Amino acid sequence: MVEINRRNPKQARARATVDAILEAAFQVLDTNGYAKFTTSRIAKRAGVSIGTLYQYFDDRDAILQELSQRYSDALRERITKLLLEEPELSSVRTVIRAAMQGVEGSPETQLVLSNTIFQTRGGAEVSRQHSAFMDALSTRGEYEFVLGKEASFILTHTVVYLLRATIMEPELELDPQRLEDELVHLMESYIANLAERAGA
Repeated sequence: MVEINRRNPKQARARATVDAILEAAFQVLDTNGYAKFTTSRIAKRAGVSIGTLYQYFDDRDAILQELSQRYSDALRERITKLLLEEPELSSVRTVIRAAMQGVEGSPETQLVLSNTIFQTRGGAEVSRQHSAFMDALSTRGEYEFVLGKEASFILTHTVVYLLRATIMEPELELDPQRLEDELVHLMESYIANLAERAGA
């Protein structure tokens, strides 16, 4: 979690203020784009003074880091939610569907938040997503063999970077359902091959 400077929002009112700032920040980014993503616009949209905003965040980059962290956390929460609410889905499809739901907003918003994650946390964040993906794949015990670290690396990083590519290339206008199906086929075919090699 990004450290929020100057004042730690422990009290309910402070947390509500931070939430309002972050919600306003998302709206400004999504409506006006990154070029007009300024602390003054964010403060105005949130209904707080610029001084209040700076009590919690040093600058707009700190706000973006917190937004991107929430985006990343939301992905792990979606995986858990889908595992519980849609047990008919395979674990692989659960992971793919949760990852594809992504963050709300325009392609530019998604790209800015994705870039922020990779620029500020890079490999560490991919490792966190890797753990979440592998936990999801093992939760239901669908596979009777142990995925080695190399195979696990290939599975999770393939998903992470292919989905990042779809954010970076919106002009391709890929059909979401067909993309989900192709990614599921790719992962399940690879896992089936691993199972065959393991004699499972």
